[in-house]
Amino acid sequence: MPQLETIPNAYRVVTPDKVKNPTSLHLQSDNDGMAIDFTFEAVRPDIFRTTFTSSTHPLPPYPSITLPEIKLADAKVTAVPISSHSAGFVINNIQATLTWTHAPVVSVRWVDSQTPLHEDLAFRSYAFDGPGIAHYTAHDRTAMHVGLGEKSSPMDLTARYFQISATDSFGYDAYHTDPLYKHMPLLIKATSHGCVALVSTSHSRGSWSVGSEIDGLWGHFKVYRQDYGGLEQYILVGRTLKDVVRSYAELIGYPLLAPRWAYGYLSGGYKYTMGDEPPAHEQLLDFAKKLEEHDIPCSAHQMSSGYSIAETEPKVRNVFTWNRHRFPDPEAWIKKYHGLGIRLLTNIKPFILTSHPDYGLLSENKGLFTDHRTKSTAEMRLWSAGGGESGLGSHVDFTSSVAYEWWARGVQKLKEQGIDAMWNDNNEYTLPHDDWQLALEKNILPSSTAGVDNKVGLYGRALHTELMAKASYEGLLRAEPAIRPFVLTRSASIGTLRYAASSWSGDNMTSWESMRAANAISLNAGVSLMHCYGHDIGGFEGPQPSPELLLRWVQLGCHQIRFAINCFKTSPQDNQAGEVIEPWMYPEITPQIRQAIKRRYEIMPYIYSLGLESHLTASPPQRWIGWGYEADPEVWTKKLKAGEEQYWFGDTLLVGGVYEPGVDKARVYLPRKASDFDHGFVNLNAPYEYFASGQWVNISSPWKESIPLLAKVGGAIPVGKSVQTRIPGDKSPESKALPEDDYRGIEIFPPKKNSHGRVFSTTWYEDDGLSLKPNISAFTIAYSSTEEKVVVDVFAGADNVFIAPWRDVVVILPRGDQRYVESANGTATSRLPEQECGRIRYRVTVRGVADGSMSNGYH
Repeated sequence: MPQLETIPNAYRVVTPDKVKNPTSLHLQSDNDGMAIDFTFEAVRPDIFRTTFTSSTHPLPPYPSITLPEIKLADAKVTAVPISSHSAGFVINNIQATLTWTHAPVVSVRWVDSQTPLHEDLAFRSYAFDGPGIAHYTAHDRTAMHVGLGEKSSPMDLTARYFQISATDSFGYDAYHTDPLYKHMPLLIKATSHGCVALVSTSHSRGSWSVGSEIDGLWGHFKVYRQDYGGLEQYILVGRTLKDVVRSYAELIGYPLLAPRWAYGYLSGGYKYTMGDEPPAHEQLLDFAKKLEEHDIPCSAHQMSSGYSIAETEPKVRNVFTWNRHRFPDPEAWIKKYHGLGIRLLTNIKPFILTSHPDYGLLSENKGLFTDHRTKSTAEMRLWSAGGGESGLGSHVDFTSSVAYEWWARGVQKLKEQGIDAMWNDNNEYTLPHDDWQLALEKNILPSSTAGVDNKVGLYGRALHTELMAKASYEGLLRAEPAIRPFVLTRSASIGTLRYAASSWSGDNMTSWESMRAANAISLNAGVSLMHCYGHDIGGFEGPQPSPELLLRWVQLGCHQIRFAINCFKTSPQDNQAGEVIEPWMYPEITPQIRQAIKRRYEIMPYIYSLGLESHLTASPPQRWIGWGYEADPEVWTKKLKAGEEQYWFGDTLLVGGVYEPGVDKARVYLPRKASDFDHGFVNLNAPYEYFASGQWVNISSPWKESIPLLAKVGGAIPVGKSVQTRIPGDKSPESKALPEDDYRGIEIFPPKKNSHGRVFSTTWYEDDGLSLKPNISAFTIAYSSTEEKVVVDVFAGADNVFIAPWRDVVVILPRGDQRYVESANGTATSRLPEQECGRIRYRVTVRGVADGSMSNGYH
């Protein structure tokens, strides 16, 4: 790319009344004969907005973040006196300063510190670079940098260079490939004394150099480059990652609710829908029969696009059509699958080949991009059928009202036929030319800037990823207005998250390294607010996993928020259907695979509660090991900042892994809280020992038994049945075959001896699992312990509306803990027979559910 930088200077203040509004600053410059505007303002006490524009570099015409309402009424604001070249303000405990002796320099710090959390690079801060911009900031080489949606491992992005773009990176290297599938220009700098995030609202392609460039004059710096348009950027400040991620959610919206079934085992494989003899519908019913034979629960199947391959030549995929040989009666077949308790997602792709029956309709009505040179429909080579096969076609232009409506109606029809959710795939929009033209119809883009050209480059390819998700969401909602739409998307921009509840890391490779790197990718996805996020277990492409690798990956994946086995393993002998990974493919480990998946269903109340918690609080279900433990210096070491080998799964579970063949031990770090006495951890596998926090430990992890799993002492895990159960909100006739979700246990982890008066408390969430606007209700268990007993209290939240299908819970002690359980409020408890594993269990009444009493038994 050419470098065409111009750094405007000679700015002057044009803020009309600094006294009345000290948190808004406006500068202008006529440098090089170009009228330039620079603004800096507070929109929340911890969120600031910067713009850098000119007549030739407009604001993003369709920003990924809607301009927020300014909310500063409750903030304490003090103006810093303005001088000839500087101004600023203090808002609560943050001081923001703007200087313009040359190019503008924004600096943000805590009022009790002289060290900036964020500071622009003097003399080079904001530059026009050809049709785009470059924004240079000072670089702290000791800080950790995370975010950018989805980037190759390690988690810490420091000293690396990334494209802000998206592509179909089939069979990528999880340590080196860039870009992957997401377009999210969000970068978070994290230190033990504070965090700051920078996020651009543009859909334009660009890059982030996170200290990877060094210059003798400029020293160490970071630079965000954007190919087109001016800059609109938000700066978010917080003491911790949790603070910044929550502020980010306030800005872009909290993660969407996914239905409860989406957290179960999701099966898949391209091969199943490509079958002609026997036809695909029979092959899929046979797969479901094998699930039942092997006693492996499964919540949904991801139907690959083979169902839409044309029956006659040219045998290419035609989105929103059915191959009637493979699926003679889709509606009847869908009912059969639902009757087995398995929901369905269909794969839909935002391009059509020239042979598609609706190609002419869309082409004639500007529903496809226009080639700026020929003024006719823009065409390119597109994936047509088998691996590596292509044909001529066009991408759908979602800024066209005809195309948008065509798509939404296509989704609506699939939903009305019985399909439960949409799988938006191949939506990276890898168009070949920035000057292709968009329809830009006002009923689709009402906020689009008037007079701005209609080229792909400025609006950005990722705009269509967002609008595709919106149209899919709307189509689902039209068919079932009361049910939360579930859109699974491979690519995503920031705005896509308003419509797509789930994503995954795309077409990964089968290898031990890929499994290890996936942890780091998940952690960056989490801080980027992709929360119902995961990986194709076992690898999408590449060789079949060995039995050891497959079992290790399943053991790990069952302790992640999304669990899917889906692949398309090409080979020289078969580029049409490929091979699949099945849970029973290695009989010698099928019992262990079954055990791992059943354990996932057993802890489904914990997993689903994490999904509800992410919707309410923006905390990702999978968290960096230093999340909440920032005062522990060990979490800032290179190994743990890499995020590859262990993570928090909620507040209670610490998950490790084994990432090499033939290894039966793992080294795991146990982070330590600094604020109060830390009671440590308990090993959930034999020999079930207790460990003090703040140390590295070796955990025995034989591959046919388990990966390292530890529980935080004082935590709790709500559990249910180890099978798929009927979702409380599911009233469909097909769901009656499933057992009711009428049992709750709570695994607790009290100190080995006395808690010395400390009461531990854990809250989990429940709802009906399907409603668009559910009544999310809270339930809490509080407990303390002595050497002889554990005293517990379980109660419902005062505002609960959701009616749980259970009235009491079973409190489950750790293995080897022989104490008795007593109620904190005097209600009776009853000991139950020990499980096969020998764990002590007591039945306890839930207050506020059975009797309506809401007083806390400890007071």
